[in-house]
Amino acid sequence: MSAAGPRRTWRTTATDLVLPPQQRRSLDELSGDLDLSHGDASSKRSAFWTMLLLSAVIATAGVLSDSTATVIGAMIIAPLSTPIMGTALGIARIERRVMLRSLLTVALGVALVVGVGASSTLTLPDVYDLVGNSQVAGRTSPGLLDLVAALATGLAGAVGLARRDVAAVLPGVAIAISLVPPLAVVGVCLGQGRTDLALGAGLLFVSNLLALVLAGTLVFAALEVRRRAERRGRRRAWATIGGLLVVVTTVLAANTGLAVYLEVATARARTVAEEWAAPAAQTEVTDVQVVGTDLVVSVRTPADPPDLGDLVARLGEVGWLPALDVVVETTQGRRLEAGTVPLGVAATP
Repeated sequence: MSAAGPRRTWRTTATDLVLPPQQRRSLDELSGDLDLSHGDASSKRSAFWTMLLLSAVIATAGVLSDSTATVIGAMIIAPLSTPIMGTALGIARIERRVMLRSLLTVALGVALVVGVGASSTLTLPDVYDLVGNSQVAGRTSPGLLDLVAALATGLAGAVGLARRDVAAVLPGVAIAISLVPPLAVVGVCLGQGRTDLALGAGLLFVSNLLALVLAGTLVFAALEVRRRAERRGRRRAWATIGGLLVVVTTVLAANTGLAVYLEVATARARTVAEEWAAPAAQTEVTDVQVVGTDLVVSVRTPADPPDLGDLVARLGEVGWLPALDVVVETTQGRRLEAGTVPLGVAATP
């Protein structure tokens, strides 16, 4: 009777499906790619900082010019995912020195990109429309779907690194995860004095960072069997990352709820604004949106808009609208401050 082979569990079966043994790269091979202090360290660091600086300049230029193609170009060449995945590798190998070196590189890289973004605002005119820029607006209010996408992208990137036969997916991962553009937005917003928007873009980067580290650790840990004591150390690292991810998830969930609330509030405000503009001849409300702490009502009219005080009063009667500064923008290029919606005013009978 032949000896029975090693018992297979669902975990080993799933690992072999995702990471076929004949296609797996060893952790030593991954160290050569992800640890900037491994091998020819000076050349690796030179290449990393050169490409990171260039990607920061390109991303900032793309953000300020509102050019999606330029921002995508910055994503492709940005090397910031290397030390982030190096952090995951250090956790997977239980090598604290590698993990700390990689985290330090990430921190310095973040400071570089934010600094480039902030310094670029010195060239902007005072009337630059920061909030109207789609590259900024799309990165300052992250939600739960952004975290789900980041986790899936992180897994795709880690699998692409761990397998020899799917390296072609890595450029797509670089585009999907979006690391440098949110940091460029953080810098631009800080340079313009918009801390609220900078915090939103920073939250997007942190969620992407944690998702990458968690996904990378899970995949890289599957490449080697470790001793029980080492597995306990790795579990502690996973628990720390997981705890941070829970905090970020909570913030993103709250932000998602706020976005839904503002969407409903904006729809109700538009209905009220249309009723306000209806009696005036050739006057039409073309858009209503919340921009920061302003409720911006865009109006197409050949003359002066109707009474602004009446608009604020009508909005106040809704009762559940947040306290926002009402701004009316006309097709004549005028920006009129109408007043503030009273907070907590009950609907009048």
